[in-house]
Amino acid sequence: MSFYSTLFAETESERNAMLAIPFIQQGAAGVLSLESYQAFLGQAYHHVKHTVPLLMACGGRLPERLEWLRVALGEYIEEEMGHQEWVLNDIEVTGVDKELVRKALPLAETELMVSYAYDTVMRGNPVGFFGMVLVLEGTSVALATNAAENIQKTLALPKEAFSYLSSHGSLDAGHIDFYEGLMNKLDDEGDKQAVLHAAKMFYKLYGDIFRSLPVIKA
Repeated sequence: MSFYSTLFAETESERNAMLAIPFIQQGAAGVLSLESYQAFLGQAYHHVKHTVPLLMACGGRLPERLEWLRVALGEYIEEEMGHQEWVLNDIEVTGVDKELVRKALPLAETELMVSYAYDTVMRGNPVGFFGMVLVLEGTSVALATNAAENIQKTLALPKEAFSYLSSHGSLDAGHIDFYEGLMNKLDDEGDKQAVLHAAKMFYKLYGDIFRSLPVIKA
């Protein structure tokens, strides 16, 4: 079995627990209120803005034997540049001042997930960061496009309010294929275990953000 297949299989229970969270279930069904959608976007901004800095930090900490992985991170960085501004633009279309969101503090759950990501890169094995990639991009592929379409219908918002969700469903589908190839190229058992451990942790940490959001039906 390839490492990617092993990684996917061994995180099944954590993934299913996260996908069963009421906010995620109701978001996928498109029955969340405008307030709930705005709350989701607000927290998305506060972790998405760290994506490129985390990728850069990870690349800087990789050992020379993983130069091929550092090169791959360069591709991720190029594609992820500026995505936090997509989130803010979506928020503005829903009627919220995006500058207030930019200046606001994140929820504790969001801050903890981001802090753990930096800790993984800077204190632990930086390859573990790819556990976070699996969780965030895999969730986007599974839910983002469908959720965007359903929420848009329910709330009667323009498509410009869903650029982040809509783009990440299709964009991250391509990323997952790329990601699978990278994970299957890992040949060090310590690196593999770091990714597996981090993925399990991030399913919980990312899930905690959704558990903290207001579940208000439209």
